[in-house]
Amino acid sequence: MLTQILKNVKENTPLVHCITNYVTVNDCANALLAWGGSPIMADDVNEVEEITTICSSLYINIGTLNERTIASMLKAGKKACELGHPIVLDPVGAGASSMRTKAAFDLLDQVGFTVIRGNISEIKTIASGAGSTKGVDADISDQVTEENLDATVAFAKKLSEKTKSIIVITGAIDIVADHQKSYIIRNGNALMSKITGTGCMLTALIAASAAANPERPLDAAAATVCSMGICGELAYDRIQKEGKGTSSYRTYLIDCLSQITEELFKEGAKIEIK
Repeated sequence: MLTQILKNVKENTPLVHCITNYVTVNDCANALLAWGGSPIMADDVNEVEEITTICSSLYINIGTLNERTIASMLKAGKKACELGHPIVLDPVGAGASSMRTKAAFDLLDQVGFTVIRGNISEIKTIASGAGSTKGVDADISDQVTEENLDATVAFAKKLSEKTKSIIVITGAIDIVADHQKSYIIRNGNALMSKITGTGCMLTALIAASAAANPERPLDAAAATVCSMGICGELAYDRIQKEGKGTSSYRTYLIDCLSQITEELFKEGAKIEIK
């Protein structure tokens, strides 16, 4: 079932409208192309509705906010809701400043999101209205471990019920949940946290997968998170063999996204259902 999710992306080439941050915009575009989707980056308030109309899904990332882009995000989000398109939110750094936190909640109040993806600190901020982050990274005190996994799964399911969104918490252990079912994913490599943009890229890919599989957003998100983790492992193996570092790792990660197959997914997936 999950491998069919990936196949549908390749066959449908969903066009994803990305309103994302300027630190990782190029990586998101290249990752989407590698994944089988097609990116369009448009954030001017005068064209976002028109661009959203021609796209299959909308990806909103609050990583480098300003007043102009907040208005664009709200306008595009409302249009995507009107059209019934999948909408994915990456609340980067929510909790780090009052502006970011308010923007995240304004979006949640006015836009119905299909998926919300963030690290555990960002997701806790979404749940409580306040949180502790280390810049745009998760606070170490929030880390998901085997000891608190069951409690975190229950938290994700409850938040999904409250927000009516799929909740994706990424870290050493990934959780993808709706209010009834959750996927626990143990793929990935610690080096993924040492390059900028892996989370942003992943959220963009989830938007493509959700667009290509509109009836199965939970499965689409889980298959994408698992695939990204597998690619992180494969890219790490390659730099270890070649004696290279983080810049090559970033390139090889995108390479692997373009080469992920049903066989690689089946062989590498470390995924369970709770």
